[in-house]
This record gives sequence, structure tokens and C-alpha cells, in this order.
Amino acid sequence: MEQNSPQQRITLESGKRGGRPCIRGLRISVYDVLEMLAEGMNEADILGDFPELEVADIRACLAYAADREHNLYTLAV
Repeated sequence: MEQNSPQQRITLESGKRGGRPCIRGLRISVYDVLEMLAEGMNEADILGDFPELEVADIRACLAYAADREHNLYTLAV
């Protein structure tokens, strides 16, 4: 598996954020990042607010969401 793959950046821990997928074990969820992007924030804005994040984390959130959407579509067909 690639060192910076989305699978390694997105973590699931039952006791953290209600078991939501988070970024590298931080308390920042994939949903949080996607919501910021949906509200119009760009990568620089997000990184300014959350300096512990990296550009690759934001892109991993997008890849994670795309993969979930693909899997939901595949299951529905």
C-alpha cells in the first residue's frame, strides 16, 4: 500500500468522534473537512485553521467520499 494512500490517512476508532472516519487518528473527521469544502473553504483556508492537517489529508477525504459514493452506487445496482 502506498505510504500516503487515503486508506492510511483515514482512521476509524470506535471511541473517537462516535466512530466516524477521522484523519490520521486526529479528532478531525472526514465529514468536517468535506463540510468545510462544501461551504466554500479552499485547501489553504482549511490548513490555516487546522495546521496539523496536510494537503494530502484533504485529498484523502475527497478520495474516501468518492469511494463511498462509488460503493453505494455499486451496491444499489
